[in-house]
Amino acid sequence: MSTPVGFDNGSIVVGASANRVLRNTYWLLAISLVPTILGAFVGQSMSFAFMAESPIMSTLLMIALMFGLMFGVSALRNSMAGVFLLLGFTFVMGVFLGPILQYSAGFANGGQLVGIAAGGTALVFFILASIATVSGRDFSGMGKFLLIGLVLLIVASLANLFFQVPALSLTISAIAVLIFSGFILYDVSRVVQGGETNYVMATLSIYLNIYNLFVNLLHLLLALAGNRE
Repeated sequence: MSTPVGFDNGSIVVGASANRVLRNTYWLLAISLVPTILGAFVGQSMSFAFMAESPIMSTLLMIALMFGLMFGVSALRNSMAGVFLLLGFTFVMGVFLGPILQYSAGFANGGQLVGIAAGGTALVFFILASIATVSGRDFSGMGKFLLIGLVLLIVASLANLFFQVPALSLTISAIAVLIFSGFILYDVSRVVQGGETNYVMATLSIYLNIYNLFVNLLHLLLALAGNRE
């Protein structure tokens, strides 16, 4: 039987596979929010005094733990163990929200700003994910620029651990909002275009984008609209 004019069997298979990966990614992403929220409740009740005493060392230890878990997820990405480790990772990331949520509690409108940051993050994700899915455009060309921006952002963030310049901190957060918004578009597009075929890794990438977008958006809101009265 001949292939209908205008259709390609390979494209149909790739499209169907991409849709399945995207659907599984969104399901796992939604599920991953549960341990994140649980971790955030745990983090709010913890004491992070050690971070104030040694901010550089504690930050490096948190980064080491985060990358260790990410390496484990990557190594087990083709098994259910990878899924469970990913959920464990999102719980730990929820705990890491403890300091900024505790800081938010010191503002009269802190809870409202947390809600605005969460709603804004969800809105940005919905808009950019829809663009990547519906437009059919390939945004892979953004990858090189986003990676360079991310490296510079990490270097600036580490440098600011030593200098503690408030203006630089706000600038870093503003740039981070733009960079991780771009990564949402890029990573969802990779799944749609068939560049990422593993839903565990796709979930990990998109989750980190959303997480960092929320944290930096909240940081900006607290600095610009926080009310301590």
